[in-house]
Amino acid sequence: MQCIDTEADLSAGLARLLAIAPELAPVAERAGPLPLRRSSPDPKGLLRIVTAQQVSLASAAAIFSRLETLLDPFDPETLSKTEDAELAAAGLSRPKIATVRAVSEALGDGLDLAGLADLPGEEAHSRLVSIKGIGPWSADVFLLFCLGHPDIFPVGDLALREAVRHAFSLNVRPDQRETRVRAEAWRPCRGIAARLFWGYYRSVTGRGSGLPA
Repeated sequence: MQCIDTEADLSAGLARLLAIAPELAPVAERAGPLPLRRSSPDPKGLLRIVTAQQVSLASAAAIFSRLETLLDPFDPETLSKTEDAELAAAGLSRPKIATVRAVSEALGDGLDLAGLADLPGEEAHSRLVSIKGIGPWSADVFLLFCLGHPDIFPVGDLALREAVRHAFSLNVRPDQRETRVRAEAWRPCRGIAARLFWGYYRSVTGRGSGLPA
């Protein structure tokens, strides 16, 4: 598997996707340039995603800025030594503090976040969601944007499902199961397909980047 690390990887992946699924050519034409966006494939990258859940972009940025100061260096040892009260003062809720603890424990038990890029998508996803507090959407977003995993399609993302509905002129937004079945046709380039449909969503709705926070 070729990770999506560069603009060249995006171009090559899109060419391969359109060879597999030529019916997506009109989607690609409407979507425009695909977003790359990469974050660090480490605890910092994972906890940035956790921090952004269910809060505004501005709040997430402010909270994470405080965490970067508190958790310096951003490693398992620092995570384990930081008190819950300090994490709460930085702005994390109790469930998110519990997730920080679970991530720290998993890393201490030998979880190699960067190494997940070498695994098939489903296996890498399963490793992440086995951590308490890391749900399917968070796992998929980490795999896509922190690891550049080439074959992940986050069926839990509403923007992606709405883009699929619009692109295929469906009467209703497909549920996760229907979207997962449809995305099977885009293997092994589902990571490219996800970026394609986020770009398409941005184009047809005018709502920001279309990308998850």
